[in-house]
Amino acid sequence: MSGVYEDDFDKADEIIYTGEGGNNLLGNSHQKTNQTLLRGNLALKNSKDNGNPIRVIRGHKEKDSYTGKVYTYDGLYKVMDCLSEKGVRGHLVFKFKLKRLEGQPPLTTSQVLFSRGDVHMPISELPGLVCRDISYGQESLPVPATNLIDNPPVPPSGFVYSKSLLIPDYIKMLTDSIGCNCKGDCSTSKHCLCADLNGSDLPYVSRQRKVSAKHGTHKNVGRLVEPKAVVFECGVNCSCHCKCVNRTSQQGLQYRLEVFKTELKGWGVRTWDTILPGGLVCEYTGVLRRNAEAEGLQDNKYIFDIDCLQTIKGLDGRKQRSGSELHMASLQDEHDPEASQAPEYCIDAGSVGNIARFINHSCQPNLFIQCVLSSHRDIKLAKIMLFAADTIPPLQELSYDYGYCLDSIIGADGNVVKLACHCGASDCRKWLY
Repeated sequence: MSGVYEDDFDKADEIIYTGEGGNNLLGNSHQKTNQTLLRGNLALKNSKDNGNPIRVIRGHKEKDSYTGKVYTYDGLYKVMDCLSEKGVRGHLVFKFKLKRLEGQPPLTTSQVLFSRGDVHMPISELPGLVCRDISYGQESLPVPATNLIDNPPVPPSGFVYSKSLLIPDYIKMLTDSIGCNCKGDCSTSKHCLCADLNGSDLPYVSRQRKVSAKHGTHKNVGRLVEPKAVVFECGVNCSCHCKCVNRTSQQGLQYRLEVFKTELKGWGVRTWDTILPGGLVCEYTGVLRRNAEAEGLQDNKYIFDIDCLQTIKGLDGRKQRSGSELHMASLQDEHDPEASQAPEYCIDAGSVGNIARFINHSCQPNLFIQCVLSSHRDIKLAKIMLFAADTIPPLQELSYDYGYCLDSIIGADGNVVKLACHCGASDCRKWLY
């Protein structure tokens, strides 16, 4: 991948590689004549026909190199398809779809992109673009969708995008009657009531993130210090600023995300920006329901149990987190022990939801789930938020552990339902459930 062909499209694990020939290499790199099925182009077609993997080496511009470039070896790729079509200059070009083979070390190119900042690409130039913004303006940043798998390519369908959780009238949420008295940002306050709820310290640290390389502008974003049993945020009755770091989950999307079609897992989500550990990715939204309602929706694969209380208590093998002991006494008093053995509420993102409904499972995830309370203090109705578990470089797919136990799903006929896992992790369990 030399980077001098204007029809190339590189998304790290997936590449649309423009064949060789017909390029004005000594000028503006525009295509000036038709390409022919000879030399390297013929070799790539033969590799596709014979199923032979190819090695991919990428060139990156580097002003400190005497050649003007540095090169990275990014492993073996399979040639999935070979097409001939008119390029952006109207000349015939060959395009080869390449996909990286699973089970290889992390991409060196991702580390290069990470060290240099974020990916810069206008949405209008995305190959396979099927929707410029699936949120239709609801989110603070557009969420494009691309499809290089289906022919003809189709956008995500069968749902209505909703940035916020939809709460039916019959489910009542009581708002807090008290709040903190901080002025400005709670991080500068000597005594904050919301910090006390979190164990004397705020759960987030504030950092500046560049949002415009051109103008050098920054914005403050909160990062979660560690996964906690529950995070208490400032709410409607707090006097702090609306951009207070302890309102991180209320700030909307902070990173550029893309929904894309995968070969084996349906739709997935990847980031265009570097996300540091503890960075908030998104909320899991949908329609709030009682679990009793959802029991009849066996074909719905978008049900998310709000099991924060069960996690705090360590029920059914759930791993307890920092702060569990702090909240145990009050929770024991507020909730009937018999009734709290199973989650009472869930979020149904089957027909209504946001970008979170497209995030896939992985046995080695880069996101974790965090329960957050802001407008009320009912743990059974906590918000479900997704945070970065590790540094996530640009173009990497986002994933979290769905938390299924093997053989835990029973079909309508009474038999165990099994679903193969295609996450590609080195320690993949092979089965989602």
